[in-house]
Amino acid sequence: MRHEVRPCSVAIGLGSHDLGVADTAVDLYRRGMVPLIVFTGATSPTTRERMPRGEAVHYRERALELGVPSSAVLVEPRARNTGENIRFSRALLEEAGAEVSSVLLVSKPYEERRAYATACKLWPEAEFICASTPMSFEQYVESIHDVRMVVDMLVGALQRLLIYPKQGFMIHLSVPDGVMDAYERLCRQGFTSRLVPGRDEADR
Repeated sequence: MRHEVRPCSVAIGLGSHDLGVADTAVDLYRRGMVPLIVFTGATSPTTRERMPRGEAVHYRERALELGVPSSAVLVEPRARNTGENIRFSRALLEEAGAEVSSVLLVSKPYEERRAYATACKLWPEAEFICASTPMSFEQYVESIHDVRMVVDMLVGALQRLLIYPKQGFMIHLSVPDGVMDAYERLCRQGFTSRLVPGRDEADR
């Protein structure tokens, strides 16, 4: 999204296989960008073995290891998709009595647009600024050690940007022609394990 990071009410770290999300949230906290971090996420097929206690729990453990006080970290351990990440985190913050007008939304680099589109739809009263670990695509793939999984998930994230606005799950964001060409080429090459079944170009 190329957002410029600035101080916000809270950082919400979206659960995934990537512990770099936790590291980035911790960096933002250390820089004084937020006074509070929420980590959100249960487990998924891609994280069940890597993070058996749940994504949010593992993220919290990482943050505490890096020196963030436990009082500055909230855990939302139930969410299993991006919509639930946002809805459940909002409810948790309301229960905690936190006043939230702006959110640093921390995700994997390639999930920024999906996260932003979802958050703006489900929590329109808040301002969202996206943040992720700054690195090139090649550096990211090397850090994950699984090229196939990263590309499959990239393709799945793009498909959701195309089909979810009509289903009311997120706001519409334009997709450049070159990105659509790449998406269609990767689908033809078989990078389809993260696609929503039964959806195609007719859904756009």
